[in-house]
Amino acid sequence: MQISQSSAEKIMADMGMDDMPLIELRPAPAPIAPDWFAKYKDARHAFMRTLADSVEELAMMSLSQDDFMNLITGRAMPANTSIRMRIPMAWGGKIIPENMFMCTTFPNSQNMDRFILGQSGNETIWLPNPAKKIYISAHTAGGGDGGNATEDRLSQIAAQIVAGRGME
Repeated sequence: MQISQSSAEKIMADMGMDDMPLIELRPAPAPIAPDWFAKYKDARHAFMRTLADSVEELAMMSLSQDDFMNLITGRAMPANTSIRMRIPMAWGGKIIPENMFMCTTFPNSQNMDRFILGQSGNETIWLPNPAKKIYISAHTAGGGDGGNATEDRLSQIAAQIVAGRGME
């Protein structure tokens, strides 16, 4: 059943994600290259390395220093986190870091899957499209146990990495 933008926004609000911007897409099947997974892995690692500029959002995730370092160096994702495509490859989304965002797997990524799959067969699909690289629901944005100290610590680590990579 086709839904309107206001209906889509209500569904997202009912899932606790009323702060999630949506984009309208008319899905058209797109071919997926046989080597998509290798390209996806490379783009995923590149995306992870761009997250050093998202310290405020990372601080809200209460990551340990090891998880933080593994994430921003592109080595490993922390537990309960997912990288999502803004526009799925099956509908023409490009395998590039700019088409990706990160969120918690539970409940956010799972709710987004339910939301998108619930629109299956519709002429117009509403897709979650957060403004930033990391989506943290306003309902869970209370911050980590470390408060400002966590953000300060992660800011210092990110600044060191940026300086070390000559990205200043």
